[in-house]
Amino acid sequence: MKNIQSIQLIEESKEEILPGFTPDFPYIATCAELDKYLEPFTPWHWHRTVELFYIKSGSLEYSTPNGKWVFPAGSGGMVNSNVLHTSRFQRRKDSNIQLLHLFDPTFLSGEHGSRIETKYILPLTTAPGVEMIPLFPEDPAQAEVLQDIKNAFKLSEQEWGYELKLRELLTRIWMKLFELARADMEKSGSKESDEKIKALLVYIHKHLQEEIPVEQLAQTAHMSKRACFRLFQDNLHMTPVEYIRSCRLQKACQMLAQSNVPVTQIAHSCGLGSSSYFGKIFRNKFNCTPLEYRRHWHDCEKNRR
Repeated sequence: MKNIQSIQLIEESKEEILPGFTPDFPYIATCAELDKYLEPFTPWHWHRTVELFYIKSGSLEYSTPNGKWVFPAGSGGMVNSNVLHTSRFQRRKDSNIQLLHLFDPTFLSGEHGSRIETKYILPLTTAPGVEMIPLFPEDPAQAEVLQDIKNAFKLSEQEWGYELKLRELLTRIWMKLFELARADMEKSGSKESDEKIKALLVYIHKHLQEEIPVEQLAQTAHMSKRACFRLFQDNLHMTPVEYIRSCRLQKACQMLAQSNVPVTQIAHSCGLGSSSYFGKIFRNKFNCTPLEYRRHWHDCEKNRR
């Protein structure tokens, strides 16, 4: 299991980068040490992989375009393939640790077009009504799945037959999730809105250094300015302007923490204008100056060594 202290996203698309993920074995297990992330949240992102998670300690809030859930320690869930989502831990003072299984659906189904994929995998991964399957220990059926998720983390990679035992256990979990989600799978819906918002996020991150008027953003998706605002509110629960500013500040935080690039250059690279304007909105957001933020994270990095 890999310990991770940050989430890495493809710069242009906001799809998550999965270190160690290979085509011959499309699965990784990670232990996310959330308290060591630069910010108390993961940015909006998606990935083809299915995400099974268990909250070992602390509390984590997940949001998708159509829902919000709070997961305390001992709970968990499944984020479906290609679902746009973000997460935020509740208190930095707590120990916030999340265990995750991330696997491509083909890990269970085998070849594309197989009977297993058609009958058991695609009906769940393509269901518009299934963004998240929350699991809480108070429900006996859900508690059973949570125990299976925990048991899968106990398998040793050095053990003979590890790959087959892991796939067997994940398949068992999948069938139980399939039954839990059956009612939601039957709900009708459209993914057109989902594809549009993802396309706009890709556009924003490709042009983050430039000025991005909402009118221009709307034109790229062939919609009105009003429809663009509604799309962001319905899916990300914020305006386009708020999202763009949030992304620019996230990028600035990464550059401050991970480099010694001058603040003026960071402001320009992130599309945040002059260093004085950058400093103003940074203080409003984080209650400190960019240089104070840099010193804090550079000191944290020294203490870890």
